[in-house]
Amino acid sequence: MIFNEEFETLPREALEALQLKRLKQVVQRVYHTVGFYRKAFDDAGVKPEDIKTLDDLKRLPFTTKQDLRDNYPFGMFSVPMSNVVRIHASSGTTGRPTVVGYTKRDIDMWAELMARCFAAAGLTKNDIIHNAYGYGLFTGGLGAHYGAERLGASVIPMSGGNTKKQIMILQDFGPTAICCTPSYALYLAEVGEEMGMDMRSLRLRVGVLGAEPWSEKMRQEIENKLDIMALNIYGLSEVLGPGVSMECAEGRNGLHVFEDHFIVEVINPQTGEVLPYGEEGELVFTTLTKEAFPLIRYRTRDISRLMPETCKCGRTFVRMDRVSGRSDDMLIIRGVNVFPSQIESVLMDVEGLEPHYQLIVAREGALDTLEVQVEVSEKIFSDEVRKLQDMEKRIAKDIKDYLGVTAKVKLVEPKTLKRFEGKAQRVIDKRNI
Repeated sequence: MIFNEEFETLPREALEALQLKRLKQVVQRVYHTVGFYRKAFDDAGVKPEDIKTLDDLKRLPFTTKQDLRDNYPFGMFSVPMSNVVRIHASSGTTGRPTVVGYTKRDIDMWAELMARCFAAAGLTKNDIIHNAYGYGLFTGGLGAHYGAERLGASVIPMSGGNTKKQIMILQDFGPTAICCTPSYALYLAEVGEEMGMDMRSLRLRVGVLGAEPWSEKMRQEIENKLDIMALNIYGLSEVLGPGVSMECAEGRNGLHVFEDHFIVEVINPQTGEVLPYGEEGELVFTTLTKEAFPLIRYRTRDISRLMPETCKCGRTFVRMDRVSGRSDDMLIIRGVNVFPSQIESVLMDVEGLEPHYQLIVAREGALDTLEVQVEVSEKIFSDEVRKLQDMEKRIAKDIKDYLGVTAKVKLVEPKTLKRFEGKAQRVIDKRNI
């Protein structure tokens, strides 16, 4: 189902003409209203009138998360605070939070894009959406909430946490869709089983899952345990919140980027060079329609690639592959680049392992070490010690064969690794570097 056929199926030529018109407008606006951009453009020797084609975008400087922190809290806003009707902020776990603002028109646009996402998932006004993304400063909860209402669906504003109550609501209210992180979907399934519930018997049929990288194997696990179709949604607070791109129920192969509102590029994270379609690199977004908090060439640190092939759903937007990791989450173990999601893919291929794991990076002398702790099923854990040791060696060999990195594998008892109601913390880095 397509929510806004006029824009979502625009011919490429018309779409690019719209993008260029909006790009010229936003570049003019930020140059005259945001001190940071005026200085950045001047330092780069570029003026708004130099943007004559979409290809000229690469003449503009990048914006980074550090730039947002340096202008904390409201230095990047391009409208007076009297026009700002909502403020969100990231968690700030790695420093000051990044603060984003929205005008009334921004909120309307966000609701429209989230409604598009839900429609792409096959949802309609007849659905009941259980929203387990966190409400508050985090953009997930309210972003999904307004989108569900714009679609005309019934929304249950559950927020995160309180897992046993969530399961009671899932059972009693009979929602047909759920929004949460992939790791929390698995946790819900696990707690439901512990409570003696058949989680596959719920009325749920669709999961709109995001906010963390997850593998195809994890998708299969979620779909099997909850008997749903699990679809990938992408967004980030700085660019909008959820609703930047969405996988459709027809294709299930890449997420449609809403290009009438965003220009997406993929760059080499080391050199900043723009990469062609199909090559993997760091996603960079330019917002075309945001009023309060526009961003020019924002470096997301998310690793993906772009796919221009037409999707059978009829949308003409370019698709981005699922995010495989983050350039700042990348582990370098003895010269080898490894993403947590790559290790997850190896683990999910091994029968008897649970989809709960943690990577512990440490340093012994001058050398980095990687320990992979992963839960096994009850049945496997009750096996004799030798069998478990053989399994650990086998998994370590698979990781070495596939990824070229040496890891110590430790199988742990079921339900011993920490569970997360929001984004899962997969890596514990004990190195003092």
